Amino acid sequence: MTRFVPADRCQPFLMPPDLREWVPEDDLVHFIIEAVERVDMKKFAVNYRGSGSAQYDPRMMLALIIYCYSNRIFASRKIEQATHLNVCVRFVAVNTHPDHDTICTFRRENFAAIEETFLQVLTIAKELKILKVGTISVDGTKIDANANIHKSVRYDRANELRAQLKLEIADLLRQAERADSTSEKDATKLPEEIAYREKLLSKMDAACQRLEAEAKTRAESERADYEKRKQSHDDRNGAGRPPSPPSETPRPEEQSNLTDPESQIMRKSKRSEYRQAYNAQAAVDADGTQLILGVNVSQCASDANELVPTVTAIPESIGKPETVLADTGYANGEAVATLQNKGSEVLVATRGDNHRRAHDLRPVPPAKPEKPQEVQAEWIKVMKKAVQSEAGKNKYKKRKQTVEPVFGIIKHGMKFRQFLLRGIEKVRGEWSLVALAYNCRRLHTLMLQSG
Repeated sequence: MTRFVPADRCQPFLMPPDLREWVPEDDLVHFIIEAVERVDMKKFAVNYRGSGSAQYDPRMMLALIIYCYSNRIFASRKIEQATHLNVCVRFVAVNTHPDHDTICTFRRENFAAIEETFLQVLTIAKELKILKVGTISVDGTKIDANANIHKSVRYDRANELRAQLKLEIADLLRQAERADSTSEKDATKLPEEIAYREKLLSKMDAACQRLEAEAKTRAESERADYEKRKQSHDDRNGAGRPPSPPSETPRPEEQSNLTDPESQIMRKSKRSEYRQAYNAQAAVDADGTQLILGVNVSQCASDANELVPTVTAIPESIGKPETVLADTGYANGEAVATLQNKGSEVLVATRGDNHRRAHDLRPVPPAKPEKPQEVQAEWIKVMKKAVQSEAGKNKYKKRKQTVEPVFGIIKHGMKFRQFLLRGIEKVRGEWSLVALAYNCRRLHTLMLQSG
């Protein structure tokens, strides 16, 4: 007599009539559905005219995308596939199967609903008394753009290619005219070659226009400072070198990416390679929950101007942070003063930590001659004293152990290392979606731990 469990693939009702029988009661999917149900329907991009094909329930679509992002499924085609293969995804999709184009369009057009759900998840945490906004940590991480760094072109090279392509197009057009008059058979590929060069020329034109517009905007922003320095030079009766006016012409080495022009070339540190990326910012609760309270995305590799935008991204209904912690990259006197004027204590490292570990694997650098002590701004002296105080040390040590693990979970736990959307506004929306997916995972874990 066999002891095997019966395995009859022809058995009817292989899938249960109620999919909840296959989904554990403590699965994350139930929490996500509950959070999405709180979102006002006015936040969704819905066709209320009733024309066209039947629409999927927007709350179902949003819950589907959040759950998939929480489980390392990001591409729209992979999400469509998961609605067939993954039981929990099948449950959240109500046993329907939206195609990848529908999923991609919904994700691209419903950032307002994503932001509202982000707020609702934090509201749930506050209602459960899990979240109490007090101390927050701010940091940034470089995340790859949906573009190849080798698709970036310099301004001088783009102009060279424009001239070259115009000559090639003119030559191909002459060949085409000659072929029409002589009925040559070898001219069948000429239209394709002309179209290819015209398309590439249009990309070079667009790249040059973008760089010229950026240079003009930069020159206008610098003009006030130039006029001030010029007036100071005139007041000294022309003593010293006169200031140079801001140039409206891009520098030859300035680059623009042909795939995602709004992304920038940046690197994590001096020991890292350059990447086509965005600077993703996050403000994280440092009082135990490690929930992301506010997010922002920058096109600048430096964090110097990102402290205020990231902190002010925290919803007012959640609360105002009492203490803000940040590393030396955020050392900006104006930003610190802005947050202090709003009633928040700010603790920012004022310079990099240059001490070496006892068993550092790197070779000992050669000794450098001591430089004279530079005159420090008053706010730096005050900040250094605050960070080095006993109370400041106890608060500041929370920074590294709260915000950096969050980026580690997103990049290595959730496997999100590259944006799928292009353009700064769409990337900001996708970063909000990633933060929302992380918060759902984190808050669900905290609720299970608290019983």
